[in-house]
Amino acid sequence: MTESTPPVRMKGVGNSLWLTVAADSPLEAIQAELVKLFAPLKHMAHSTRVVLDTGTSSTDERFQRIHTYLKEAFDLKEIVAPEEKAKDEEYRVKMRSADNIITRHSSETLVLSGRVRSGQSVIAKKHLIIMGDVNPGCDLVAGGDILVIGSLLGTASAGQPDNADAIILALDFRPTQVKIGGVVAAGMPAKGQGGFEYAHLEDGAIVVDDYVAANPFKRMPWPVLR
Repeated sequence: MTESTPPVRMKGVGNSLWLTVAADSPLEAIQAELVKLFAPLKHMAHSTRVVLDTGTSSTDERFQRIHTYLKEAFDLKEIVAPEEKAKDEEYRVKMRSADNIITRHSSETLVLSGRVRSGQSVIAKKHLIIMGDVNPGCDLVAGGDILVIGSLLGTASAGQPDNADAIILALDFRPTQVKIGGVVAAGMPAKGQGGFEYAHLEDGAIVVDDYVAANPFKRMPWPVLR
C-alpha cells in the first residue's frame, strides 16, 4: 500500500523555506498540513523567507488565501511567489534543433566544451572558444577571435564583419575554409600536417603560421583587451 501524496511539501532552499502545494488539494487539508509542518518550528520561522509555490500566479485567489493563512496563523514576515523563469534564457548556450545553430547574444565571449558535429553552426557575438573538436561540415562564426582547443576541420569565419585584427587558432589546424573580416581562403595548406597554428591577415591576405614559433603577441609590453 502506497502513501498518498501530502497536500504540502516543505524543503529548505538557500535561506528560504519552499512550500509546494498540490494543485488538487482542498484548502482545509492544506491548512492542516501547514500546521503539522510549522508546529515543530515554533517561532523559528517568524523571520524566515517563505517561497509559496501553488502552481499559480501571486494574483490568483488560491495563492492569496494560502498567503493570508500563513501570515495570520504563523506570523510570517516574508512570503513570496517563485520567480518566473525567463522565457529567453539569454545567459545560456541554446541549441536550436530546427536548424542546428548554437548561438549566444548576451556575452562578449562564447565558450563551449565538447565536439561540434557536422551540420552544426556556432555563432558568437565576439570571441569564440571551443574546448573540443570541430568536425568537417561545421561552421564557426565570430565577431572576434576563434580559438579551438582541439581539431579544427570545418569552416571558420573570424572578425565578422570587418575586424581585420582577428585570428583563428587551433591545436590541430586543418580547416576547409577560413575567413577573417572580408578575406576568404579555401583549401589553403597549413604550414605543418595539422599543428598548433593560427590564421591571420597580413598585407590583405590570409597567412597561416606556427603559433609557438611566431608568438604574435610577444612584443606587446602589457596585456590589452581584445
